[in-house]
Amino acid sequence: MNFAKIFATAASAAAIVLTPAPVLATGSSEAENIRRLDIMLMVTSLRCRMGADDFQPHYREFSANHLSTLNTAARSLEAGLVAQHGARGAKRALDQISVRMANEYGQGHPWLGCGELKQITSDLAVSRDPAAVGFAATELLAASPRIGGRFAAR
Repeated sequence: MNFAKIFATAASAAAIVLTPAPVLATGSSEAENIRRLDIMLMVTSLRCRMGADDFQPHYREFSANHLSTLNTAARSLEAGLVAQHGARGAKRALDQISVRMANEYGQGHPWLGCGELKQITSDLAVSRDPAAVGFAATELLAASPRIGGRFAAR
């Protein structure tokens, strides 16, 4: 199943949400979104590792296949923080952001279960398209599935 079909299935499963929510806080950059996606997948893969929907191998494949995109996003995010906080302050700010992101997903994804995350991560792992990572970040980091958007519940 491709990413679009899985995402539509996941959105349908969460269709109880009737209104769209903002994707992320105002001012979030694409680099931050990609970093957040990576952390979300890492944390949720750890959370799901003991069940039938263990997707750690898929997460590792995703990380390896998109290493360049993930590293570019991390460097871009860090450069923005250096501009705001200086070199020493940027490292501290990046650490705080990363911990906050990891804690956000410590109890799981807000509207996707391990099975959906496994399939989405598997699809992202085989994709070599960096744009797919950015698109996934926008869609998967929303507080709820988008209604009326490309992956609206049907």
